[in-house]
Amino acid sequence: METVEKARHVATKADQKAYSEQTLWMLAIRDNRDKRAFGLLFDHFAPRLKGFVIRAGAPAGQAEDIVQDVMLSVWRKAHLYDPERAQVSSWIYQVARNRQIDIIRKEGRPMPEALKAEAEETEPDAGQVLALEQETDVLRDALDRLNPDQRDMIEKAYLGELTHSDIAEATGLPLGTIKSRIRLGLERLRHELKDLR
Repeated sequence: METVEKARHVATKADQKAYSEQTLWMLAIRDNRDKRAFGLLFDHFAPRLKGFVIRAGAPAGQAEDIVQDVMLSVWRKAHLYDPERAQVSSWIYQVARNRQIDIIRKEGRPMPEALKAEAEETEPDAGQVLALEQETDVLRDALDRLNPDQRDMIEKAYLGELTHSDIAEATGLPLGTIKSRIRLGLERLRHELKDLR
């Protein structure tokens, strides 16, 4: 896939493993205004965003409008995306959340509790930020200690947001092998991270 290959050149070798396919598409959009990468990103996120917006209380027709608006914002604001600050999915879902909150406020409708809580959140204090950074470092170290095959499967499934079938298609591995590696890797992570609970 030429788009992903171009985006891989943007990333350093150390970062390539950490970057999901969606991140590579986003980098191609950000750096090259790559329409094919945008099409892939759109196809991946549009149905997920629609479900997300509907679950947050929007009617189906309005959800489609929000998704179109959000993806247009992603195209227009791609230059603002920083893979060091957020995963692509987090960044896009935040754009969707903000758009939905704007629409609800504009219409004067009562805001669903889930969105209200997020809209009213204040900046976390320095202690919360430090604790989160420390937990992230512990998780990153625990992932680094995993068997490389297990780590790769977990990263694809949880960081890359791929289904087991997507992973099987991408790697050529049997579903049973993929599920086994993920299960064993998660068990080891649970053991390593038990002190964080």
